[in-house]
Amino acid sequence: MNDFNDKQIQILQVAERLFAEKGFDGTSIRNISKEAKINIAMVSYYFGSKEKLLERLILFRTSDLKMKLENLFKENLKPLEKMDRFIELYIERIDQNRDLYQILHFEISSNKRAMDLKAFTDIKKGNLLSLKKIIEEGQDQDIFKKDINIPLLTPTILGTYFHFHSNKPFFKEILDLNTEEQYNHYIKNDLTKHIQQTIKSLIVYAN
Repeated sequence: MNDFNDKQIQILQVAERLFAEKGFDGTSIRNISKEAKINIAMVSYYFGSKEKLLERLILFRTSDLKMKLENLFKENLKPLEKMDRFIELYIERIDQNRDLYQILHFEISSNKRAMDLKAFTDIKKGNLLSLKKIIEEGQDQDIFKKDINIPLLTPTILGTYFHFHSNKPFFKEILDLNTEEQYNHYIKNDLTKHIQQTIKSLIVYAN
């Protein structure tokens, strides 16, 4: 899934930047090949269509998160510590690839073109399974509630993040975040902590 050579990685990185700057529809294979300084035939050879390129870009950026979440369950941590770490990893990865995820969610919601997103769906199912294992471990230890709607925890995490980011100018103003560095620091620390506390209130028995 992640067996990309240097040329393919270069093409994927250029495509990601152009998709973010110009949008998926506003970017052509010719634009990508020109920016990557690679023959247009080579781009087509590696990826075929622009849709296939986006599919591979999604896998390139998301498959390692699946591996990290799977490894997280095996770590010698308490269930709540694993849950906090799960949220940290999720927010960290989404924040690093915020442009890609916005492109992706637009493509899925608009349904403008036929795309084979089965591999991406499989990754999301794997991530959900990792979350389910953490929750069930906490339930077995009588730490987590028994009536948790596990599939809705991820949208709760992502929904909070994306609402915050899609209203970036508003939150920068009211939170006095004057620089990009301050904004990113707030996401990594304050927003992540808020989401952790929100999820904790949903899954942990009240004292």
